[in-house]
Amino acid sequence: MSFPIALFITVVLLIGSGFFVAAEFALVAAKRHRMEKAAAEGQRGAKAALAGMRELSLMLAGAQLGITICTLGLGSISKPAISHQVDPLLVKLGLPSGLSYGIAFAFAMLVVVFLHMVIGEMAPKSWAIAHPERSAMLLTPPFRALVKTVRPLIWLLNKISNFLVRMCRVQPRDELTAVHNREQLTHLVAESERLGLINKTDSELITRSLTEPQTPVAELQTPAGDIITVPADADLDAILATATAADRSRLLVRDGDAVLGSIHARDALVARTRGRNVTARELARPVPELHSGDSIAHAVEQLRRNRASLAVIRDEHGRLTGLISLDDLIARLMGLQAA
Repeated sequence: MSFPIALFITVVLLIGSGFFVAAEFALVAAKRHRMEKAAAEGQRGAKAALAGMRELSLMLAGAQLGITICTLGLGSISKPAISHQVDPLLVKLGLPSGLSYGIAFAFAMLVVVFLHMVIGEMAPKSWAIAHPERSAMLLTPPFRALVKTVRPLIWLLNKISNFLVRMCRVQPRDELTAVHNREQLTHLVAESERLGLINKTDSELITRSLTEPQTPVAELQTPAGDIITVPADADLDAILATATAADRSRLLVRDGDAVLGSIHARDALVARTRGRNVTARELARPVPELHSGDSIAHAVEQLRRNRASLAVIRDEHGRLTGLISLDDLIARLMGLQAA
């Protein structure tokens, strides 16, 4: 093969390697929500990029296959071509043929490795990472077309690699899962408000829904000293009198230091209307118990699971420290009371 043809093939292989590297990093670095927005706006290449992100494992396998083929081509064509050009020059300089061949081989290897790393990998990788969405929309359509031509081969290689991964007790995925922590989501909400994408009211509500669920219930509890209770043997008149005097509809029922449950003034009214002669002990409904360090999210879950509207809060020693109601939790989450 003549040196000009080998040089032309070398350039093609370097461009091919750079193309596959850039396409690979573009699909990995591109943000899904930005691509979805671009697709909704009808930008060219966005739908193909989204499709590639949904088949990420297959697309990465195609990129690796392309890079490998280009690397093998550079090693089998470019390196010998350069070596054959340098070897005669070294012989003319008086070096022995064995030594000249070794030096020419090493020189050709260094040149090919340098070109491959800089032009075929590092430069396109940096470009794709700097402009992930734009590079994904530009490169994915032709990249997917190439992958489709060798899809059966890539599918087979991908299945074999996934099998090996599963042998290591790792479950392979076909696409990246975008996971954001609470701080990142809060920052996204603040940026959305700043850019005018959502109004201030919605921003505050979303922010509270992200931050308040982790607030300890101890910050919202009604202190134990302010809890309105009735004794377990209180009759209907005593229950209604206590509720009216305290302007409360729900009361705790206690038997000494033990909390038997809660009672609603409505239940006492219904019982008296029906002529029932019952005590607070008989009307009491069980209430869940929480620890002072439990979060609001945990408290809501416990109230929902027990179908209760009140929960008592105890400290690490089991002492009653306060009371929390579902109304208090909802009001805090909705911003209906001061934080």
